[in-house]
Amino acid sequence: METTPEFQRGWDAALLAVRAWHEAQAKKTLIQSRRSRFPKNLERESDVHQRSAEQIGILSPDDV
Repeated sequence: METTPEFQRGWDAALLAVRAWHEAQAKKTLIQSRRSRFPKNLERESDVHQRSAEQIGILSPDDV
């Protein structure tokens, strides 16, 4: 599939938005874990969001 410059800009913007969302969720969940009676579950959830944010950059339009 050949990508146009407009598509590439949209793709890059979408990846940035998804990365920012996962990073925000990781921070929010980590803060919740400090106030929770069961922090380990929330810490694991935070780790999942952090790993997802890190891996977003390896996606390409061909992956979808």
